[in-house]
Amino acid sequence: MDLLPLLSWACIVFTVGMFSTGLTDLKKMRESKSTDNIQFFPFLTTCLNNLGWLYYGILKTDQTIILVNVIGALLQILYIMMYFLYTKQKRLVASQILAAGIVLTCGWLYFAMFLPEGDTRLSQLGLTCSVVTVSMYLSPLTDLVEIVRSGNVQCLSFPLTVATFFTSSSWVLYGLQLNDYYIVVPNTPGILTSVIRFYLFWKFASLNQSSPSYKPVHL
Repeated sequence: MDLLPLLSWACIVFTVGMFSTGLTDLKKMRESKSTDNIQFFPFLTTCLNNLGWLYYGILKTDQTIILVNVIGALLQILYIMMYFLYTKQKRLVASQILAAGIVLTCGWLYFAMFLPEGDTRLSQLGLTCSVVTVSMYLSPLTDLVEIVRSGNVQCLSFPLTVATFFTSSSWVLYGLQLNDYYIVVPNTPGILTSVIRFYLFWKFASLNQSSPSYKPVHL
């Protein structure tokens, strides 16, 4: 039995579901007409990451990678536009968007004009995207250390943790099917950090029975 089509659909469904969790923040912004307690940087870095992987998918002619990252990039652009609409720090946000645009343009020029076509360009791009993805998965580790110290997991989203676990797992299996370790390696930390979060939910869930000990996602 060929598992690749099944894993392809799993990657699409789980990844789009994970990206869609940002709709919670979008709803909060529209209702409150503000961006209080909502971080802008994750939207921006995820958008850049999506565009990088989109380019990788185009070079690799992988329709699954292309479709997922087109949807992801469009959602992140929507979140960025809504954040800019409601934020009071428009100059700061605009400067961050401009900086991201410069980074994106320089990156595209480097890969498209200074690297030869073929395996060299694909490998360099895959390595770059992998490093960025790994750093995104590992960046919340400092927050997890604080959670261990405080015993409070209310700042974590359990649905997002579940989505991340299944998304990372499906991409790891998909990458193994293709023998593409630029897909396997960066998604492995997503599984590990999700398992750590599951353990924290289990360990600290009983500390506060009167209210949920985690942050639910309300759509």
